Amino acid sequence: MEPQQRSPLLEVKGNIELKRPLAKAASRLPLSGRRLKRGPDQMEEALEPEKKRTRGLGTRVTTTHPRAAALNSAPQTQGQTAAVPRAPRKSAPRYSMAVAPVLKTQKPGPVVPAQKPGTTAAPPMVGGKKPKRPAWDLKGQLCDLNAELKCYRERKQVLDQENQQLQDQLREAKQQASVLGAERRTLEEELTRVRAQAEQGQRELGNLSARVLELEERLGTQEGLVQELQQEQLRLQEERRGLAAQLGEQERRLQTSEASLSDSQAEVASLRQAAAAREAVLAEREDRLHGLEMERRRLHNQLQELKGNIRVFCRVRPVLPGESTPSPGFLQFPSGPCGPSDPPTRLSLSRSDERRGTLSGAPAAPTRHDFSFDRVFPPGSGQDEVFEEISMLVQSALDGYPVCIFAYGQTGSGKTFTMEGGPGGDPRLEGLIPRALRHLFSVAQELRGQGWTYSFVASYVEIYNETVRDLLATGARKGQGGECEIRRAGPGSEELTVTNARYVPVSCEREVEALLHLARQNRAVARTAQNERSSRSHSVFQLQISGEHAGRGLQCAAPLSLVDLAGSERLDPGLALGPGERERLRETQAINSSLSTLGLVIMALSNKESHVPYRNSKLTYLLQNSLGGSAKMLMFVNISPLEENVSESLNSLRFASKVNQCVIGTAQANKK
Repeated sequence: MEPQQRSPLLEVKGNIELKRPLAKAASRLPLSGRRLKRGPDQMEEALEPEKKRTRGLGTRVTTTHPRAAALNSAPQTQGQTAAVPRAPRKSAPRYSMAVAPVLKTQKPGPVVPAQKPGTTAAPPMVGGKKPKRPAWDLKGQLCDLNAELKCYRERKQVLDQENQQLQDQLREAKQQASVLGAERRTLEEELTRVRAQAEQGQRELGNLSARVLELEERLGTQEGLVQELQQEQLRLQEERRGLAAQLGEQERRLQTSEASLSDSQAEVASLRQAAAAREAVLAEREDRLHGLEMERRRLHNQLQELKGNIRVFCRVRPVLPGESTPSPGFLQFPSGPCGPSDPPTRLSLSRSDERRGTLSGAPAAPTRHDFSFDRVFPPGSGQDEVFEEISMLVQSALDGYPVCIFAYGQTGSGKTFTMEGGPGGDPRLEGLIPRALRHLFSVAQELRGQGWTYSFVASYVEIYNETVRDLLATGARKGQGGECEIRRAGPGSEELTVTNARYVPVSCEREVEALLHLARQNRAVARTAQNERSSRSHSVFQLQISGEHAGRGLQCAAPLSLVDLAGSERLDPGLALGPGERERLRETQAINSSLSTLGLVIMALSNKESHVPYRNSKLTYLLQNSLGGSAKMLMFVNISPLEENVSESLNSLRFASKVNQCVIGTAQANKK
């Protein structure tokens, strides 16, 4: 058996470990305390008599350093090339010293250097250790250090050459791997061609066998006609011999094909082993990809937390046809801190009070109200621009974080348009609900390649006069909203469900569009003073998201709640109430009560109070899992650009400013 070849990468690693540079020893000069205190001039004067005696004698001292001799005579490592010839060393100034070489065949022993006249020679090596020179022999110590430094430099040059050789070997190994891959593909193509030839040979053999049987039958039936058919018989015999020869040839070819097939099977076995190795590498890469995905989720959540777990956006709808154009300066959008290119985050509203005036009888200057939010959308902002700002927040629901988005504002301020979009099926007018679900479906499909599978279940209810109604009810179930109640999913469970409400699994955009169309037909609307068709209820679209990674046993679940709140309006106590107005009055009272409860819940969460009044309203009770410290909230405050609605706009902006100042804590993912 041939010895197992060692991997080039392992050889490189071993060679590197064998050729680690020696630790650099700290130089020590044993000088007495009196000489350490001397300056350079004084030490030069102290050494001057010895130099003079050396010059007078004209002799040259040759010193053999034990450490240098040991380094020069060290054996070469396996695979190590010859050392580069040493460069001549510069002589130290005012000192002359040479190191005597030691032959490889000669054992290193103590060499007695020539003594200078009037000086004491260096002590010989005792027990194989470096002799300790006396404190006054500064010249000898300096020569020892220079010799040791030269040895280290030569050793470094040798190691650099070995490192370069190892890098060349690594490049050759990579080239050999690419050549072997090309050979493997060539062998696969040859195997396919050989198999095709074998199948063709088998078909020809079958045809020849059938032909032989046919001739034998004809020969048996025509034995009585031998004399008349002798020539035919001879021809058939010759044909038979030819077929037999062909059959023998086909058998030989078949044997050759079988031998080639066995070789190909052996090659296939080796390829399967290579495929198994690649599968192991692929599994390792999947582990790394999973780690990167978890890191991406952590950083994504950290980014959302830096923006704030509760954010407030302000959106001003454009002036509709038939409405009066507001005066210049009524609404202003100051630029951000980085100039006009920075998205606006502030809004200024100017209000003129005709009841106030100056002493001269002139009207008073308008009062300016400034508000600051996380983002402000002027009237020209499109639906795509609004969704782009919240797309990353919507994606947090896939990571297991409850997400709740509100649309708040007075009647006719564009809340329903923001959440559901405009009529006509124009893609540019689509609201946040269809855009959010399209985004979730797209991201879930991308994560499927990483082993994650997601399921989505949608529900759509409205809260009208503190009564829960199912907006997805069909047939005989329509109009039975009073039967819907908010209950916990089970004993000890924190999940809330609405009894008798439809929970529809969705997987594509068309299913969501059908649900939104059905909900628009079932929602409670009425004519108000501000709007011809005003929403008189809170609509809550909830999407239960469940994710699972079967390969790693991971699960996550979180709800995405998109809430279109009813119009916030103040009551006019001097208004004459008829039968229809009394119904609108009850609706307005229920709406304002639930909105007040929503503000109290957010303030209680911000103040870390022990009791949060979730049960004071059906709206907050249904959304309590999406309002706590483990959730991320976003509120759109929609306002009208008309001057006649300035009072309602100010009330909405003030409420939104209070919410924007709240901090509800750090969100946590619902993972198992």
